[in-house]
Amino acid sequence: MTTILIVDDEQQMRELVRIMLQQDQIKTYEASNGQEALDLLAQLDIDLVLLDVMMPGKDGFDVCAEIRETSNVPVIFLTAKDADEDKVYGLRLGGDDYIVKPFSGDELLARIEAVLRRTGATQPVSVNILHYERLFLDEVARKVTFNNKRVPLTMKEFDLLHLFMKHPNIVYTREQLLTQVWSHDYEGGTRTVDTHIKTLRLKLGKEASHYIQTVWGIGYRFGCDQ
Repeated sequence: MTTILIVDDEQQMRELVRIMLQQDQIKTYEASNGQEALDLLAQLDIDLVLLDVMMPGKDGFDVCAEIRETSNVPVIFLTAKDADEDKVYGLRLGGDDYIVKPFSGDELLARIEAVLRRTGATQPVSVNILHYERLFLDEVARKVTFNNKRVPLTMKEFDLLHLFMKHPNIVYTREQLLTQVWSHDYEGGTRTVDTHIKTLRLKLGKEASHYIQTVWGIGYRFGCDQ
């Protein structure tokens, strides 16, 4: 699933763009100013930024310049200014495209697709995404999100969750989990599995921890109703 950050000081414009994008099943985040946008980019995995030029404080050009100090995330400027010198300036700062307001949803989506294709940021998403309710696991990027928020997992925690989500409703013994997630020659005991399950549940949080069910006397399974 493509994730886009909408940056605009006008709430009405942010809502309009969000509606346009969500109709195409694009996940969105919103920022009302430049600093908020930079903070979100530092915390989240964003595939593309839609960046308004004329904002109070740090304008879009300032924000783009700061983004380019640390990231190559694609940036499309949104602006009411259509002067050629503004477009050239924005592109030279590192912007990838420039859309003049007002614009249609079809134009916006076409520009986004073109930029993602050109920059190589397009993701082969659906076949590599496992999901259960609001929990999503990206097999390629090894990224897990719940309620659109990143869940930071260690390698083994991710591998455990991946196995569970790949085979929901299958009951695994602790020994089977050790074999499949660790290795045949792993010398640790089954308590390692219990410890990782406990931390995995904690990281998933109260709303999602029950997805991993304990089957008393046997082991664990995923995705079963309580």
